[in-house]
Amino acid sequence: MARDFDRQVAEFQVRAAVLNGYTALGIPVTEPKG
Repeated sequence: MARDFDRQVAEFQVRAAVLNGYTALGIPVTEPKG
């Protein structure tokens, strides 16, 4: 863990981006037909 607050914020943003990437992979894409 980073000690500076600014670095902690940046680290959190990186983790959130990675989590969002994995979440996006798990979401099924539904397309309307017809």
